Order: sequence, then structure tokens, then C-alpha cells
Amino acid sequence: MQKFLENVKSASRKLSTIDAKTKNLLLEKMADALEVNAAEIIEKNSIDYRYAKENNIDSAMLDRLLLDENRIKAMADSLRQIASLIDPVGRVLDGWVNEDGLQISKISVPIGVIGIIYESRPNVTSDAAALCFKSGNGCVLKGGKEAQESNTVIASIMQNVLAENGIEKEAISLLPDSTREGVAKLIKQDKYIDLIIPRGGSGLIKYVNENATVPVIKHDKGVCHTYIDAKADTEKAIKIALNAKVQRPGVCNSMETLLVDYAIAEDILPKLKVAFDAAHTELKGCDVTAGIIVVDGKAGEDEFNTEYLANILNIKVVNGVHEAINHISKFGSGHSEAIITENYTTAQRFLNEVDSATVYVNASTRFTDGGAFGFGAEVGISTNKLHARGPMGINELTTYKFIIRGDGHIRK
Repeated sequence: MQKFLENVKSASRKLSTIDAKTKNLLLEKMADALEVNAAEIIEKNSIDYRYAKENNIDSAMLDRLLLDENRIKAMADSLRQIASLIDPVGRVLDGWVNEDGLQISKISVPIGVIGIIYESRPNVTSDAAALCFKSGNGCVLKGGKEAQESNTVIASIMQNVLAENGIEKEAISLLPDSTREGVAKLIKQDKYIDLIIPRGGSGLIKYVNENATVPVIKHDKGVCHTYIDAKADTEKAIKIALNAKVQRPGVCNSMETLLVDYAIAEDILPKLKVAFDAAHTELKGCDVTAGIIVVDGKAGEDEFNTEYLANILNIKVVNGVHEAINHISKFGSGHSEAIITENYTTAQRFLNEVDSATVYVNASTRFTDGGAFGFGAEVGISTNKLHARGPMGINELTTYKFIIRGDGHIRK
């Protein structure tokens, strides 16, 4: 482990000096290489997929795991979009001359070596590696065992591009010891690792957060809410709520609880039920909801705390925006929340008082995504408040240092 991390650290120092033009060229070559080697990637992915099915991995995880030609093309296009972004390294964030005449500049720089721990989705391997590379960081990637073959071939293809262009392939590395013990060692290697980003189930997040000596940015569960206000446009509200839940239920930015204002509940709930029944959504409701429409189960505290990652939805009737905000404060995970309303004052109150990474007015929570935000991709969606929050793109993978220029200055 130590020798491996020494090599990654060495590669990261050299990577931090590579100019933007070279990084962009290599990202383009990596994108081309993924497409050229699509057949090999699909072959390795089929091994993972068969293993996952044999071990009864749930449907949401299977969907995240599967790679085909279209998904590989999307992975390659993501790398090309990352290449097209303005380089995040070397930006002058601030600058001034102090009273002693020193010229002080605050400059963005790479963080160093970033460890990223994730589950199931092999496209995270290419996205995370590319984002770290573009931002001048070395990376140590630890995917789930269910995607081992897929992750290995994707990383190898990207490493080959580095090696062919005179750059140490260790700048993009998979953790060689992928066991729980390997993870336990990795998260304590603060001499070599500068940041750990865990993304996956709540058990993984909790374990890393409680045991790491390396700084951690959590990418915790997405218990996302949509609140339909009394002044909502009904057609707009149904369209947004349906998209937030059923467009892709197995991802962290899908809605898990729908809050409906009491004043419109009797009118809108039957219409919502028709829409969700057509989408085969399992509905769980509070007592008030169950008194208006037929539901499949009860929604109580346990359900309100659950990230289903499936086509299951809680519905709760609330008495106004104040109760909606209180519910989100109690059960939300700090990820994404939305209000549907035509009332400007109510919308502003929701935006101001809801303490989550992303807060929407009249839009689906499904937009919480690095690609949708124009970042090219993301290493995850941070539910931390420091130093990054929400979708983490290349700018969030930098820190800064102060550069001071003098001319014989001494302090008196």
C-alpha cells in the first residue's frame, strides 16, 4: 500500500505542472480510446452483470451497472465535455497589494491526491478519473466488487493513454486491495491522500466518515422532496412530480417524498394518483392522503427517512409552506428539494429557509447533476457544507494558495 501510494503521490506532483492544452488533448484521446475499445468494455461488463444477477443485486443497481454502446459513447462524450471546460488550475481568485507593498495573489491549485470510493456505476471510473486529471489531481479509485471487471478495463484504457504520452500512469489508479481492509487502510493514509470522497450507501458513508483520518467530503443519500404549494399550477405540478420520481428512480436526485398542501389535496391527489398509477409507482401515504386516495402502504417516520432508489413514493399532506419546510428540515438529507408554486413570496421563503445543497422552484430535482449544471460530469453530489456543496466538478477539486511577491521586504 505504501509503495503504491508513493507512486500515486509522485505522479500527482508531476501532473499538477501539465499545461491545459496537453490535459485537454489527452482527455480527447481517452474519449476516443473508450469508443475504440467499446467491445472489450462490454465484454468485461457482461461478466460483472452476470455476477450481479447471480447474486440477486437489485434492479436499480443492475441498471447502474450495465454498459452498452450508447452508454460508452456517453462516457466518451463526458470526457470531451470536461476537456472543453476552462482549466480550473492557475485561476487568480483574488489579488491585492498590502500596506507594506507586497503583491499578494490567491491562486487556484490542485488538491493533490483524491481517493474516491463508489459502488456499482462503472461510468464513475471514467468521469472521476477525467475530472481529477483535468484539475491536476492524482486519483485512487475504489469501485464496488460488482463492477470490478468493468472498472479495471476502463482504468487500464485511460492509463494506456497516459503512458503512451509520457505521463506516469499512476496518476489514475485503482486501489489494488479492494477488500474492506484495503479501504480501512486507504482512509487513514493522510500522508499520501489529501481528500476522500465516498459515494454510495449510507453504511459506506457512515463507516468512512467515522474512521477516516483523511479529510472527507460526504456524498450521502438523497432523500429529496417536492412540495406542491396551494398556489401551484396543477398541470405543471403533476408533470414535475412525475419526472422527479419516475424518470430514473434509482438515482440519488430522484424524489422520495411528495408534500402536498392541504388546501388543494382533495383536488390534486386523485390526479396525481392517475399519473403515478400509469407509471406503476408504489404509493405510500400519510393518514390524510389515505383518506383521499387509495395507497399501497403507510408513510410514517421510517418511510420518510428512506432513500428507496426505486419506483416507490411517499406522499404527505402538509398545512402550508411552513410545515413543508419543517418536514424537510427533519427528514431531508441536504441534497435536493423543490417547490411548485406561482406565488413569488412563498417561493422566496422556500428558497431562503430550506437548507439543502440545491433548491428548485418549478423544476424537477432530477437536474441535480454535474452534466446538467454544465460541469461535464461530477465526482459526486456533496451533502457537506465545506468546502464543496452539491455537484462537484473540476473547480471543486481545487484548493488555493497565496503567492506573494516582494523586493527585499522584511517585517518590522
